[in-house]
Amino acid sequence: MDILQLTSLLIVLAGVFGSINYLFLKLPSSIGILIVALFSSLGVMAFDYFMPVYHSEDRVRALVSEIAFSDALLDGMLGLLLFAGALHVKIADLREQWRVVFFMATLGVALSTVVIGFGFSWLTGMPLIVALVFGALISPTDPVAVLGVLRGANLPKSLETKIAGESLFNDGVGYVVFLVLVSLAFPSVDAHATGGKEAAILFFQEAGGGALLGGVLGWLTFRLMRRIDDYALEVLITLGLAFGGYQLSEFLHVSAPIMAVVAGLFIGDVGMKHGMSEETRQYVKAFWSMIDEILNAVLFLMIGFEVFAVVFSQSAFISGLGAILLSLLGRFIAVAVPITMMRPFRSFSSGAVPIMTWGGLKGGISVALALSLPDSEYKSLILTCTYMVVVFSIIAQGLSVARLAKRFATEPELM
Repeated sequence: MDILQLTSLLIVLAGVFGSINYLFLKLPSSIGILIVALFSSLGVMAFDYFMPVYHSEDRVRALVSEIAFSDALLDGMLGLLLFAGALHVKIADLREQWRVVFFMATLGVALSTVVIGFGFSWLTGMPLIVALVFGALISPTDPVAVLGVLRGANLPKSLETKIAGESLFNDGVGYVVFLVLVSLAFPSVDAHATGGKEAAILFFQEAGGGALLGGVLGWLTFRLMRRIDDYALEVLITLGLAFGGYQLSEFLHVSAPIMAVVAGLFIGDVGMKHGMSEETRQYVKAFWSMIDEILNAVLFLMIGFEVFAVVFSQSAFISGLGAILLSLLGRFIAVAVPITMMRPFRSFSSGAVPIMTWGGLKGGISVALALSLPDSEYKSLILTCTYMVVVFSIIAQGLSVARLAKRFATEPELM
């Protein structure tokens, strides 16, 4: 199938599965689509088990392999998703919470990577540096699926900003950490970083360069949009910024995810305030909200189908259960340590740690990074454990985080 046929199939299935969820399951949209896709995949496997003559599983597996999930997300969808998410976060709100967001997106990711990496190495026996790669790819959070649910729980704006801001930036930071560790664990793949000094230079080049490029492109786009009053053209310009900026980042070898976040923040705040008419603002918001909804539906559909790319065995399944516990432990430490460090300087409700720990969902970027790993004896196990963590996180945590949030919703403002 060509790219147009694959895209058409995914959109049709996302619409069908979304309708099934809306009519029968009535779950949050993205989570419902994932569950329907996952059960459909398991149904195909069960049918093939009882009726092997049709080779249905092999056919679907071949079709899923054509989708190239990792390339589709990392080289296409991720930039648009991060840009769309950043448009809804105001710089003024983020400035009030920047210390919390900064420490959780940097120190939190580092702590989570180390805790999960050491635990995973002990659990599976794989080399520590390879286990740290798993820690890096499973540490970024993806709360998009439950952000609407959290808003429905009437949480204070400050906590909402922490969750949204942290998720946007730790995606980018986690991606950079992953690239650095992959270059150390598999030197033949990337000669950029073969030692500590080179790894540090690569990290700051990727992260700092991505932030700088996002700021520059966002400012240039803002200056252009100030001179234009045509909502259709201005929507097109923002789409060009998201697509073109992401590809330029890849060409310049700086962090494309961080570029997308910074550019999105700039356009969503300064650009909408001072560079757009009210009519244009409404169209830009509506357009990117639809892009966000559609891409998330397709993304969670693809996650459900990626079960065909995972090889399950008894030992891998047990390791996956251990990885789920390690992921929760790493997330707890990533939240608790920065908050504990800042308690002498500001107050936090007792609900901040449990809500941010349980609400820090893992998502498609973790699966995509696992799929992008170079072929090795460890890739299959890492992919299986990653998939189990992500599915548990989205379904178990995503469906219960609203109840946890409501439990603490009556507490005083979560500073």
